[in-house]
Amino acid sequence: MALTLVIGNKAYSSWSLRPWLLMTHCGIAFDEIRIPLYAPDSSARIRSYSPAGRVPVLIDGAVTVWDTAAIFEYLAEQYPEKTLWPRDRRARAHARSISAEMHSGFAALRSHMPMNVRHSLPGRGRTPEVLKDIERVLSIWTDCRMRHAAAGPFLCGHFSIADAMFAPVVTRFQTYQVELVGPAREYADTMLALTAMQRWYREALIEAETIAEYEP
Repeated sequence: MALTLVIGNKAYSSWSLRPWLLMTHCGIAFDEIRIPLYAPDSSARIRSYSPAGRVPVLIDGAVTVWDTAAIFEYLAEQYPEKTLWPRDRRARAHARSISAEMHSGFAALRSHMPMNVRHSLPGRGRTPEVLKDIERVLSIWTDCRMRHAAAGPFLCGHFSIADAMFAPVVTRFQTYQVELVGPAREYADTMLALTAMQRWYREALIEAETIAEYEP
């Protein structure tokens, strides 16, 4: 039985992008159910799949997993051959640390630079708190690339859960034209060039729905 991934709008749903990108890029087959957010029936439709009432939701037969971090851990257990976390113990600990920081932090960046892959909004949202978040993200990316450059072009060498966690930030920096240089620029370009990421962008562009609070 194929997995089912329940997601929100591709234009806006940063949490949906994370498992979708991981599964698509890593070749984990799944059926997709897309529920547009903030529609009159959105909440009821999402709750029919998840008691938390939020996307994403992963369904594997009788098993339902919600929250992106839980979905990632489930996938890592179910598909050990995909090496979704780095094999090296130190690299794995580092990947888990930065993924947890992304999962729980960067509130200002999330609030003032909401994900919107259909627009270019240069310069918007740059509050002092956002600038601190940006500085921290760039520090993480640069440090990761310096540590793991010999192993591959992603944060911990090969593509991993850590990259999926930071994927929506890559799109935000693209949308709001955050200046990137050196390893951070190279990393963002690598992520944006992924076949799976390009597919997400294409499919977001043809969505009919808009969410006013995320639009310019």
